[in-house]
Amino acid sequence: MTPVSLTWLALFGVAVAVLPLLFVFTSRDPRKFRRLAWVTVFLTLDLIMFGSFTRLTDSGLGCPDWPGCYGHSNPMSASEAIMQAQTAMPSGPVTVTKAWIEMLHRYLALAVGVLVIVLTVQAWRRVLVTGEPVASPWLATVTLFWVCLQGAFGALTVTLKLQPAIVTMHLLGGVVLLALLTWLALREDRVPQVSAPHVRTLAFAALTAVFVQIALGGWVSSNYAVMACSDFPLCQGELWPLMNFSEGFTGWRSLGRTADGALISFQALVAIHWTHRAFAIVVVAAVGALIVQLWRLRELSHLARGLFVLLSMQLLTGLSNVVLQWPLLLAVLHSGGAALLIAMLVVVLHRTSHKSLNLHLASPSPLVSPISE
Repeated sequence: MTPVSLTWLALFGVAVAVLPLLFVFTSRDPRKFRRLAWVTVFLTLDLIMFGSFTRLTDSGLGCPDWPGCYGHSNPMSASEAIMQAQTAMPSGPVTVTKAWIEMLHRYLALAVGVLVIVLTVQAWRRVLVTGEPVASPWLATVTLFWVCLQGAFGALTVTLKLQPAIVTMHLLGGVVLLALLTWLALREDRVPQVSAPHVRTLAFAALTAVFVQIALGGWVSSNYAVMACSDFPLCQGELWPLMNFSEGFTGWRSLGRTADGALISFQALVAIHWTHRAFAIVVVAAVGALIVQLWRLRELSHLARGLFVLLSMQLLTGLSNVVLQWPLLLAVLHSGGAALLIAMLVVVLHRTSHKSLNLHLASPSPLVSPISE
């Protein structure tokens, strides 16, 4: 890309970020850092869901280069190259619609990156300028590093032509980013914490189970194995269908190919789908045990209700994806629900921390920056 195109691309990302920044700037909430953190959490969740939409609509290569589109900052400027690719292969990965979907995903990702930069700068300013007993700025710094790493994986997703391992790691990176931002925002809340080591242990177990399940779900989606089992509760009419695990779970390979370059077998796709479905039992058990323990604590019973609703929605949307032949809306909601489960479990961990991390609560002064005016 030319410097001019890169500049315009950056400006598009900043333009998207300006809207949430104005929302924070014009609010009457004196704790604007907290408000900006939660707005960034919300947009990161949107980014994860839009990333799922991009993948599910086969738009991941709508612009087959990175970070722009055929060397341009937007599909409109690249319309000639896009139309040539679409004419050569009308049902291929490049169409006008897919190009716009892919670039909108990138603009939103840039905007989230801008917001994380602002959060990091403000986190350090609060420590270095005001000298207040605020929370450590290192979490914001780690989050900024993680955003940069996510950008690198986004580039690899395109340049390596949607290789399943990279696509799955990019999804997991987005989930980790959401968890980091959620914890960053929670540190700004004035919510009392509860000493419940047994609940915290269960929450860690549930978080691990959900994270593994998201990895398996990403592997299903990136390998297009959703319809490998089109019946329920059986798969291919059997409890244990014919499967090829070694081929299905070879990590480093091209999309639709084995490690040797041959076409991947249907039995490998069945193994991928079946494993994701079977591990759901572990997730239900882990999250269910946590819900029971939370329900017994009156201070945290509302978190039990939230987890129960999210878990129920995940089971319903997952089942609907099979029975209703993978409808786009439900598939996106399934991805969003998984991300929300991670965020909710982070909330549980924060509420059951052994010591308070809200060191700044005694001095809730606004930010020392234009945002806080």
